[in-house]
Amino acid sequence: MSVALLDCVEIEPSSPARSAVIWLHGLGADGHDFEPIVPHLGVDAAHATRFVFPHAAQRPVTINGGFVMRAWYDIRQLSLSRDVDEQGVFDSARQVEALIAREKARGIPADRIVMAGFSQGGAMALHVGLRHPERLAGIVALSCYLVCDESLETERSEANRDVPIFQGHGSMDPMVRPEAGQLAHDRLTALGYDVTFRAYPMGHEVHPQEIDDTGKALNAMVGGQEPGRPPVV
Repeated sequence: MSVALLDCVEIEPSSPARSAVIWLHGLGADGHDFEPIVPHLGVDAAHATRFVFPHAAQRPVTINGGFVMRAWYDIRQLSLSRDVDEQGVFDSARQVEALIAREKARGIPADRIVMAGFSQGGAMALHVGLRHPERLAGIVALSCYLVCDESLETERSEANRDVPIFQGHGSMDPMVRPEAGQLAHDRLTALGYDVTFRAYPMGHEVHPQEIDDTGKALNAMVGGQEPGRPPVV
C-alpha cells in the first residue's frame, strides 16, 4: 500500500538540487519551525542542497491532556524512558521513508540525503536514519533521545553503521533532560556509531553556536565526507 506524502515546506538551492536535508520538527510545531535558520547554517551553495521540512500529522498527545497537535507519535509520560506509542513511530517512519524515496525519484541518491530533526523530530531522524537500508549522508539529532531503543540492535541497517551523526543538546533543557541526550549518545557509541556530541548553554531551543556547528556538520555530510569520519565542528 502506498503512503500519502506529507505536506512540506521546501527551500530549493539556486542551482538544480544535488543533495537534500529532510528536517523533522518538534512536538506541536510544524514544517515552518526551522525554515528561518537555513540562511544561517552556511551550507555551501556548491552542494546544491534542497531543504525539506514536512508537517507531521495531527494527533492527540497524552502528556498535553489529549490536545490534538502536530506530532510524530504520542508521548504518554515525561521520563527518561519516554514512553511512546510504537505504532505512531512506525506510521511516521513510513511517511518519512516516503519522503526519502521522493528525493531519490527526484535524482538525489541516498548517500546525499541527510535526516535531521529537533526534539521529537530528532528522535524520528535517528529512528529512520539508523534503520534505512541504504547509506545516507548523515543524521543530525538536536535536543532529542532514542525511541524504540530496545529494537535498534536487531533492526539497524548494516549500510548505516558508519553514518556520521551530529548530536546537539542544551545543558539546561527542562523538556528533554540533558541525561536523555547523553543516554542516546552512550547507547549509540556502545553500538559502534561515530557520534559527535555538543552541549550548549541553553534550554529546549537552539543556540547560535549550535546553528554554526550544525551547518559545518551538514557541509561535511552533503560534501561527501569519508565514511566513519566524524563531522568537523
